[in-house]
Amino acid sequence: MMMTPKNNPSTEIKWLMPLVDMVLALAAFMLAYYVRYNLQLIRPVFEQNTAPFDPYIPYMGVFAVWLYIVYNGSGLYRTVRGRAWVEEVYVILNGATNATLIVMALSFVLQPFVFSRLMLLYVAIITVILLSITRIIQRLLRASLRARGIGIERVLIIGMNEVGQAVLRTMLARKDLGLYPVGYVDDDPSRGESDLGRVLGLGKIDNLGKIIREQHVQMVIITLGWHEHDRMYQIVRECQIAGADVRVVPDIFQLNLKQVQIENLDGIPLLGAGEEPRLNVRERLLKRLIDIGLVLLASPFLVLLFVIISIAIRIEGRGPIFYSAVRVGENGKLFKMVKFRSMIPDAEKYRKTLVETNELDPRHPKIPNDPRITRVGNIIRKTSLDELPNLINVLRGQMSLVGPRPPTPDEVELYDEWHKQRLKTMPGMTGLWQISGRSDIPFDEMCLLDIYYIENWTLGLDIQILLLTLPRVILRQGAY
Repeated sequence: MMMTPKNNPSTEIKWLMPLVDMVLALAAFMLAYYVRYNLQLIRPVFEQNTAPFDPYIPYMGVFAVWLYIVYNGSGLYRTVRGRAWVEEVYVILNGATNATLIVMALSFVLQPFVFSRLMLLYVAIITVILLSITRIIQRLLRASLRARGIGIERVLIIGMNEVGQAVLRTMLARKDLGLYPVGYVDDDPSRGESDLGRVLGLGKIDNLGKIIREQHVQMVIITLGWHEHDRMYQIVRECQIAGADVRVVPDIFQLNLKQVQIENLDGIPLLGAGEEPRLNVRERLLKRLIDIGLVLLASPFLVLLFVIISIAIRIEGRGPIFYSAVRVGENGKLFKMVKFRSMIPDAEKYRKTLVETNELDPRHPKIPNDPRITRVGNIIRKTSLDELPNLINVLRGQMSLVGPRPPTPDEVELYDEWHKQRLKTMPGMTGLWQISGRSDIPFDEMCLLDIYYIENWTLGLDIQILLLTLPRVILRQGAY
């Protein structure tokens, strides 16, 4: 289920991180002193333990204060949604380098009797390490609080066009942003009243003020087209009266914002349309090499699993060990996907009846307590071991380790046009859908997550999904 956030004020304490950084900077000086004069790692000190620490105290104060000035001016202490840890480390490194140069210049001017410039290098390195680790801890604490519904902002989206969907899928895929979509409003009758997965369609924009109050909305994101420009002021004013912050996403040619190219013509911003986001040749080759490499690396363990599962299926009763069925791959190309058989041999003829009886979404039917599943099948499905033969499709180049799950042709026939965007990349064994809840995720929400993955693919995202898949499988979240 989607988490219900508590309507709490921000959990960020603005003065806390600057204070922590200054304390750690002072600690870095003391650690550097110990490394230089006690451990003597690089260059020995001939008069061991004779250099007092007291002469370093004024420089220690200058270093800590200068760090604060640089970090505050660089925006390190501002809350920026979605800022990567690497970006923060870059600012930390830049500040530590800057402060070290200032202290070193000061030492040249004052010429103190006791001073080690090698120790200053240690100070800079230790400062970067300590402050970088602190940012990791900060992110873990923030994620823990948000998992409990603390520090999350309730968001209402105005307009569920292409841009609105892009905003929604980003919020669904990036839980770390701390934005919870309570629903959306849209004057289009085909959109305004229908839910998108677990995100509620709350009706028309005319009811905006009432919806903001009833849903305790803290932020409103407007994604209307340019033709609605005259209406913007009224909407913004109504949101402010109702007590909600307002953000506006420009509707630029109905494009994903990552497709927009920004140029500067002597101070005049020019916005251009880039290419549709998809993997280039280099990225596809890298992804393919990683798929093959990981499969080959794990092959000794995989062969053992294949043998054990095959024997268990054969012992349980008649029927084939493997099950293959036609699936829709990249750009609508059909292929046969291989799995371990987890159901009775004639299971397919009962499928339509079970879907209708359980009132399931025929575009993505997942039947809980499916009576067709065998005893061995129940075990391998709960642990996702039934999907191991998908690795054969990976080696054939029909699937990847990470990507949207491949649908059946009859499911694709029921797709709306926007759903088909999930077919623009090679399907995978695991993906954002699987690590977000698997079968518990409604179809529309699954499509939004898949499209987000396609538009925002990076090698780091693939690694993150692979690492998060294992605990989801062990905990059996949404598996049936």
